Amino acid sequence: MAKLVVLTSGLAGRSVELNVDRTTIGRVDDNTFPITEPSVSSHHCEILLRGSDVVVKDLNSTNGTFINGNKISESVLKPGETLKLGQIELRLETEGMAGAPSVHAPAPVGSAPTPAPAPAPSSKKGDQTMVVPRGVSLTDLEQGPRTSGFDTTSKAFSKKTNKANRMFWIVGAIVLAVVVVVLFFLFNSVRQ
Repeated sequence: MAKLVVLTSGLAGRSVELNVDRTTIGRVDDNTFPITEPSVSSHHCEILLRGSDVVVKDLNSTNGTFINGNKISESVLKPGETLKLGQIELRLETEGMAGAPSVHAPAPVGSAPTPAPAPAPSSKKGDQTMVVPRGVSLTDLEQGPRTSGFDTTSKAFSKKTNKANRMFWIVGAIVLAVVVVVLFFLFNSVRQ
């Protein structure tokens, strides 16, 4: 049986068995294999089992999907090859793979524990992966509300007085008073 094993430190040892026709990998929980890391898109890629082939298909991810350092949109992943999603590296392992312990086989009694696989180098010459963080991480939510970043006590955002507007109303009131007085005198002169 094939499985993907995370090599990146901090998440090393996490794995997913590829025992269904379609496995989705991404940052959000509705994926078959969620990886909560900012460089991984919410729905980054899918793994399809086509006969004996393991096919990786990128789902228009922000940071791309790479097999052995080569960017792919859809490609076959072979046992032992490295799959990179953003800053996360995974390796395809099979039960018959040399050096990979069986998924279900217990270690022989009295033997030393098998060390975790060493993570692959995270940066290769010419690797131009750009990390674009999106969304909010759980650690951001645990820290409480953010400040707005705006200084609301500053006069820069306070209501400004408009001298022209004030002058308009004063002149308008004076003109209205003059018109009322003139009409009053005209009305009184007509009555006499």
